[in-house]
Amino acid sequence: MADRTKILVIDDEPALRHVLHTILSTAGYAVDASADTPTALSMLTESTYALAVCDVRMPGADGMEFLHRALKSCPELCIIMMSAYGTIDSAIACMKQGAFDYISKPFKPDEILLAVKKGLEHRRLRTENIHLRKRLAASTSRPIIHTDPSMRALLKQVKTLAQVRSAVLIRGESGTGKELIAKALHQQGPRAAAPFVALNCSAIAANLVESELFGHARGAFTGADKTHPGLFAAADGGTLFLDEIGELPLDFQPKFLRVLQEREVRPVGSTRTQPVDVRIVAATATDLNAAVAEGRFREDLFYRLAVVELHLPALRQRPGDIPILSRHFLERIARQNDENPPAISAEALEALTRHSWPGNVRELKNTLEKAMIFHSGDTIEAVDLAAELLQEIGTLSSIPSTQVFSPNGLSSFDSDLSLKRATAALECHHIRAALHQTRGNRTQAARILEISLRALHYKIQQYELDV
Repeated sequence: MADRTKILVIDDEPALRHVLHTILSTAGYAVDASADTPTALSMLTESTYALAVCDVRMPGADGMEFLHRALKSCPELCIIMMSAYGTIDSAIACMKQGAFDYISKPFKPDEILLAVKKGLEHRRLRTENIHLRKRLAASTSRPIIHTDPSMRALLKQVKTLAQVRSAVLIRGESGTGKELIAKALHQQGPRAAAPFVALNCSAIAANLVESELFGHARGAFTGADKTHPGLFAAADGGTLFLDEIGELPLDFQPKFLRVLQEREVRPVGSTRTQPVDVRIVAATATDLNAAVAEGRFREDLFYRLAVVELHLPALRQRPGDIPILSRHFLERIARQNDENPPAISAEALEALTRHSWPGNVRELKNTLEKAMIFHSGDTIEAVDLAAELLQEIGTLSSIPSTQVFSPNGLSSFDSDLSLKRATAALECHHIRAALHQTRGNRTQAARILEISLRALHYKIQQYELDV
């Protein structure tokens, strides 16, 4: 092994120390050995070991003494205990004291190598988890942008619910930000330093849901070539967010309900259960009450998940948040592209505010990202927005698909003082003129118009120009 992981062997039998040294050093590990507990504990203070293999029965201070004192001084050390007098009671005692594994003598070389490999992998994952938790605790959560009173009341509820472990069901249309609310429940509570794990139930095949959530043992089914811990184990101590909970397979729901009741999971293919400490936050964009009435969702599971319900309003129900959300997204998109955020005109804001937003906040973000790509100048105007938004306020409804301007200036709009229609008409006229001048060459036309080729393609489609 390139990193020469250091392992400490403690056994009072010279022959066994030699055997273990040979097996482990041949596998690439850096091995030190000790014949007694006091020497081994002294060696721990002088060097850093990733793992220790220790005999239970030794003269004087035995292996249990080493286990207790070593983990007290080096809690990150992974310890494997071994004994020629192995019993279930002694194995349980070792595991309760914090040992990673217990091996009976005599053992095969492959057996000890496999135990060491698993122990080192466990140590690596535990160390990474600690670092991630520290980073998460040090980071600040993303603020939820709002001014609407309904959102203010909702976030007040979130702050209260964050302090308890009761299950929460978040209801709301797609794109309203249900996962953002779930993260706020996690980050504002005592579980903030623990993992937040999210799963979209509609994105997992029905036959894989149990394995994904509960984990599986090696060989549990075809293709299960290694043990998989599952998302419950990954979220242990933290929060498990299950989006689109209504898509949970009906035949799996009784098993899921039992886990919520017993707070323990049994991986697929395993006979042993594992305790889990997980807070469940579920979300749905569908009517779960109707699903219960139709027999597609268990009533007892529904009431277990909906201890508390949060109703997230649609964006059209809080139009006052649209201007502040729009400016927030423009600034964020600009930062991602190393650009200066553009301003947004009053006409563009009016178009955004009057749109029905069936895709909610997600649709608003995508609309502004598209406008950032195709706009020209330092301000996003109404004509830079998608055509359907403009048609809702009549911006495009008065623009003829044929000639809008005469060659010498205004024709049909002389008596119409609408600045919106005049701006759109002028842009449409300039695009037609540039394309006519370049005989339809869009690259040259874009250069004349001083816009990108992508923006020109978009505007030709937006105005439905017959080029």
